[in-house]
Amino acid sequence: MIRTLVKLALAALIANAVWRVGSEYVTDFKFRDAVREAAVYKTRSDEELRAKIGALASQFDVPIDEDALTIQHEDSHLVISGGYEKPIELVPGYQYPWRFSWTIDVELVSPKPGAR
Repeated sequence: MIRTLVKLALAALIANAVWRVGSEYVTDFKFRDAVREAAVYKTRSDEELRAKIGALASQFDVPIDEDALTIQHEDSHLVISGGYEKPIELVPGYQYPWRFSWTIDVELVSPKPGAR
């Protein structure tokens, strides 16, 4: 009986950790997708794009450091790199600082001449 309770408690702890880490990865994926979308249809300056990424970070509750964010132009490509560290509570009372880093390489889309 006690053995079964220990196994159930261990399974619950593992399921909790998987849920919390998985949720953060889903949030990270949605954030990166929003950044990619903002970059593809970019018609603004790098400062405005940086501000948009900051707003997206606030929207998705991502603690991004704007100093760690780099924006580079290579021909018709835009390369945005960044990262952040977010504490994830793997088990009750223990937070692990999980590191997320990403690089987005997009081909810029410019509107067709004469299109409205």
